[in-house]
Amino acid sequence: MILTDDFKPPIRSRSNKEIASIVASPHKWNEKAVKIAQEEIIIRKIEAKEIRQVRYLENKKERIEASKLANEKFSFFTLAPEQAFIDWSEVFLFLFSWELEKDGYTKKAAFQRYYRPVVLLVFVILFFFFW
Repeated sequence: MILTDDFKPPIRSRSNKEIASIVASPHKWNEKAVKIAQEEIIIRKIEAKEIRQVRYLENKKERIEASKLANEKFSFFTLAPEQAFIDWSEVFLFLFSWELEKDGYTKKAAFQRYYRPVVLLVFVILFFFFW
Protein backbone atom coordinates (compact mmCIF):
# COMPACT_ATOMS: atom_id res chain seq x y z
CA MET A 1 0.00 0.00 0.00
CA ILE A 2 1.52 3.32 -1.07
CA LEU A 3 0.92 6.15 1.38
CA THR A 4 0.19 9.69 0.24
CA ASP A 5 3.23 11.91 0.59
CA ASP A 6 1.94 15.29 1.79
CA PHE A 7 5.18 16.43 3.42
CA LYS A 8 7.03 19.55 2.36
CA PRO A 9 9.31 18.79 0.61
CA PRO A 10 7.82 15.41 -0.27
CA ILE A 11 9.69 12.45 1.20
CA ARG A 12 9.83 10.79 -2.22
CA SER A 13 11.62 13.79 -3.76
CA ARG A 14 14.43 13.73 -1.17
CA SER A 15 17.90 12.34 -1.70
CA ASN A 16 18.90 8.82 -0.71
CA LYS A 17 20.90 10.21 2.21
CA GLU A 18 17.89 12.16 3.53
CA ILE A 19 15.62 9.12 3.22
CA ALA A 20 18.20 6.95 4.96
CA SER A 21 18.38 9.61 7.69
CA ILE A 22 14.62 9.42 8.23
CA VAL A 23 14.73 5.63 8.56
CA ALA A 24 17.88 5.78 10.72
CA SER A 25 16.31 8.25 13.17
CA PRO A 26 12.63 7.32 13.40
CA HIS A 27 12.27 9.03 16.80
CA LYS A 28 12.69 12.41 15.06
CA TRP A 29 9.89 11.79 12.54
CA ASN A 30 6.24 10.89 12.67
CA GLU A 31 5.18 7.34 11.84
CA LYS A 32 3.83 8.17 8.38
CA ALA A 33 7.08 9.80 7.25
CA VAL A 34 9.08 6.78 8.41
CA LYS A 35 6.78 4.40 6.54
CA ILE A 36 7.02 6.45 3.33
CA ALA A 37 10.82 6.53 3.69
CA GLN A 38 10.87 2.76 4.21
CA GLU A 39 8.82 2.33 1.02
CA GLU A 40 11.28 4.57 -0.84
CA ILE A 41 14.22 2.53 0.43
CA ILE A 42 12.67 -0.58 -1.06
CA ILE A 43 11.81 1.17 -4.34
CA ARG A 44 15.27 2.76 -4.69
CA LYS A 45 17.05 -0.36 -3.40
CA ILE A 46 19.12 1.58 -0.89
CA GLU A 47 21.53 -0.79 0.83
CA ALA A 48 21.36 -1.52 4.54
CA LYS A 49 25.04 -0.54 4.78
CA GLU A 50 24.17 3.03 3.79
CA ILE A 51 21.39 3.17 6.39
CA ARG A 52 23.74 1.84 9.10
CA GLN A 53 26.32 4.47 8.15
CA VAL A 54 23.74 7.28 8.33
CA ARG A 55 22.47 5.90 11.65
CA TYR A 56 26.04 5.90 13.00
CA LEU A 57 26.60 9.49 11.86
CA GLU A 58 23.25 10.64 13.29
CA ASN A 59 24.04 9.01 16.66
CA LYS A 60 27.50 10.57 16.65
CA LYS A 61 26.00 14.00 15.92
CA GLU A 62 23.50 13.57 18.78
CA ARG A 63 26.29 12.54 21.18
CA ILE A 64 28.34 15.60 20.19
CA GLU A 65 25.35 17.90 20.74
CA ALA A 66 24.64 16.27 24.12
CA SER A 67 28.29 16.70 25.07
CA LYS A 68 28.18 20.38 24.11
CA LEU A 69 25.11 20.89 26.30
CA ALA A 70 26.61 18.95 29.18
CA ASN A 71 29.81 21.01 29.16
CA GLU A 72 28.25 24.43 28.60
CA LYS A 73 28.99 26.93 31.34
CA PHE A 74 27.15 30.04 32.48
CA SER A 75 28.39 33.25 30.86
CA PHE A 76 27.13 36.10 33.01
CA PHE A 77 29.20 38.78 31.31
CA THR A 78 29.55 39.72 27.66
CA LEU A 79 31.87 42.02 25.80
CA ALA A 80 29.59 42.43 22.78
CA PRO A 81 29.01 46.16 22.20
CA GLU A 82 25.39 45.71 21.13
CA GLN A 83 24.46 44.02 24.42
CA ALA A 84 24.61 45.06 28.05
CA PHE A 85 27.72 44.13 30.01
CA ILE A 86 25.76 41.70 32.21
CA ASP A 87 23.79 38.99 30.43
CA TRP A 88 20.58 39.13 32.48
CA SER A 89 19.09 36.10 30.73
CA GLU A 90 21.94 33.97 32.12
CA VAL A 91 21.46 35.47 35.59
CA PHE A 92 17.73 34.73 35.42
CA LEU A 93 18.45 31.18 34.21
CA PHE A 94 20.92 30.69 37.07
CA LEU A 95 18.51 31.92 39.73
CA PHE A 96 15.18 30.52 38.57
CA SER A 97 15.69 27.50 36.30
CA TRP A 98 15.05 24.17 38.01
CA GLU A 99 15.47 21.69 35.16
CA LEU A 100 18.98 22.26 33.83
CA GLU A 101 20.07 18.71 34.64
CA LYS A 102 17.00 17.27 32.98
CA ASP A 103 17.66 19.39 29.87
CA GLY A 104 21.21 18.04 29.60
CA TYR A 105 23.13 20.99 31.05
CA THR A 106 25.04 18.99 33.67
CA LYS A 107 27.88 21.48 34.23
CA LYS A 108 25.45 24.39 34.59
CA ALA A 109 23.30 22.34 36.97
CA ALA A 110 26.29 21.45 39.19
CA PHE A 111 27.40 25.10 39.28
CA GLN A 112 23.86 26.19 40.09
CA ARG A 113 23.46 23.60 42.86
CA TYR A 114 26.63 24.79 44.53
CA TYR A 115 26.38 28.58 44.13
CA ARG A 116 22.66 29.40 44.07
CA PRO A 117 22.17 28.94 47.85
CA VAL A 118 25.17 31.21 48.48
CA VAL A 119 23.86 33.93 46.14
CA LEU A 120 20.35 33.73 47.60
CA LEU A 121 21.77 33.93 51.13
CA VAL A 122 23.73 37.06 50.17
CA PHE A 123 20.54 38.58 48.70
CA VAL A 124 18.62 37.85 51.91
CA ILE A 125 21.38 39.32 54.07
CA LEU A 126 21.58 42.43 51.90
CA PHE A 127 17.79 42.76 51.97
CA PHE A 128 17.66 42.71 55.76
CA PHE A 129 20.75 44.89 56.08
CA PHE A 130 19.29 47.66 53.90
CA TRP A 131 15.69 47.24 54.98
